[in-house]
Amino acid sequence: MHRPGRQPQRQEEREAHEEHAETGGHGHGTPGGGGTDGGRAGARAPADPVERARALCLRLLTGAPRTRGQLAEALRKREIPEEAAAAVLDRFEEAGLIDDAAFADAWVESRHHGRGLARRALARELRTRGVDSTLIEEAVSRLDGERETETARELVARKLRATRGLDRQKRIRRLAGMLARKGYPEGLALRVVREALEAEGENPDVRDGCLPEP
Repeated sequence: MHRPGRQPQRQEEREAHEEHAETGGHGHGTPGGGGTDGGRAGARAPADPVERARALCLRLLTGAPRTRGQLAEALRKREIPEEAAAAVLDRFEEAGLIDDAAFADAWVESRHHGRGLARRALARELRTRGVDSTLIEEAVSRLDGERETETARELVARKLRATRGLDRQKRIRRLAGMLARKGYPEGLALRVVREALEAEGENPDVRDGCLPEP
């Protein structure tokens, strides 16, 4: 059911590798190519900035979906003129090859399902990828509070056994801190931890303000 949403998870690993490939190593041929063939491919690189921008965008999009902001940054690092970059990006958007709204929706679904990230953390990740704030708000709003709370409970349940043997306050800090790092609001994190410990037989005195900054 969540197969289409797996791409954003794999994308994080690709980004660091492709960043190096696109910004460094000029003169050594294309990644994975032989020295001689790579040299010839480099010699055939189009001089027209629009064609260069188009080729780079197609190469990046072949690996994974990208936002307009990510592609614009890649073009900037390759010193593609702004006018040429904008023309290519506009054309790709019109063709549906760039779709920031779809990217944001898939990212939220994948990262919440796979990593248990809450709306705040998801919004932060999308901002770093250049997604417009309106699209971010629309995407994270589809993750309602009830589902977010249920995921927080599941995360705590998975970690609860590992904290047994620690004193009560250490358990609270560890479990609530784990939720905070995933973007859950402090009040929600504390409430979920309280519920889990009470269900286990403890009666923790949980007070607001004890969480570390995410």
